[in-house]
Amino acid sequence: MSTAAKRMIVVTGATGNVGTSLVRLLAQDPDVTGVRGLARRVPDLGPDRVKWSRVDLASEQADLVKEFEGADAVVHLAWAFRPTHVPVATWGTNVLGSIRVFDAVAAAEVPTLVHASSVGAYSPGPGDHTVDESWPTHGWPDAAYTREKAYLERTLDAFEYRHPAIRVVRMRPAFLFKRESASEQRRIFGGRFLPGPLARPELLPFLPDVKGLRVQALHTDDAARACQLAVHGAARGAFNLAADPPLDAAMLGELLGTRPVRLPRTAARSAIAAAWGLRLLPASPHLFDAVLRLPLMDCTRAHTELGWTPRRTATEVLEEFLRGLQEGAGAGTAPLQGRKVG
Repeated sequence: MSTAAKRMIVVTGATGNVGTSLVRLLAQDPDVTGVRGLARRVPDLGPDRVKWSRVDLASEQADLVKEFEGADAVVHLAWAFRPTHVPVATWGTNVLGSIRVFDAVAAAEVPTLVHASSVGAYSPGPGDHTVDESWPTHGWPDAAYTREKAYLERTLDAFEYRHPAIRVVRMRPAFLFKRESASEQRRIFGGRFLPGPLARPELLPFLPDVKGLRVQALHTDDAARACQLAVHGAARGAFNLAADPPLDAAMLGELLGTRPVRLPRTAARSAIAAAWGLRLLPASPHLFDAVLRLPLMDCTRAHTELGWTPRRTATEVLEEFLRGLQEGAGAGTAPLQGRKVG
């Protein structure tokens, strides 16, 4: 039986991609006495030892101090990806809502804050080598997602200066996937009516190969486990989280049995911009620009200081996610609701 101190943990964005994985882990953790999940739309049921609170971080009326009282750690995961055409709306939830979370953590005297940052917070990468956590975090200013993630890095810099007694951990994961997130991510990036079965190899005559498009991925459960380790440990600061190998068109083509065909960046961006402008595609061309410039991350610090290693390769993650797309997979929360299209 564990002799570690028992903890009560609050999780914002508890019904989302990472939140559902983390809540499940913490509910099974013998060193956690209880979990409080915060979300705009709470589920009807959940794991034992989890209490739910309906909270909208965009609302100035949200009493976050009350929600955080008595907590040993707050894990801040809440994030809005849409509407991409109205960046002031996501700013209100993601940036102003996060600042409310940080201020409430200080007011409630919570000793640990774990914040979900992102690879998107990083400035454009060198291209020929990986970067560690010291790489600048100024994001790509033209994309709302990366701009907001970078702004919160500066906000946390000031927060740590004002509240040195609070242990702040910043998780910077790669793209996060799991089977249950497939329908949600299809809606966020591809649109509500994009057929999931298009991920089937026999329906893809070729795979667009855009020069420089090479990214890292991670299973959501592995990212959640890093947050769990951070809650229980003494480490502070930033941690890169990614699995090997990096993903590009050649690897995806091999996985799908489909031939990659080189597509000029300008042609790919023009197509995305046209679809976004017609509101046929939620993902903006500005996000495409940012993804092309993301660095590849070195995760040595997470391995050595957190004792964390991913349990699934990036290839396994992508295989699981593609199956979820084909099947319209989801979970029993509003954000992860499954739906098969096509």
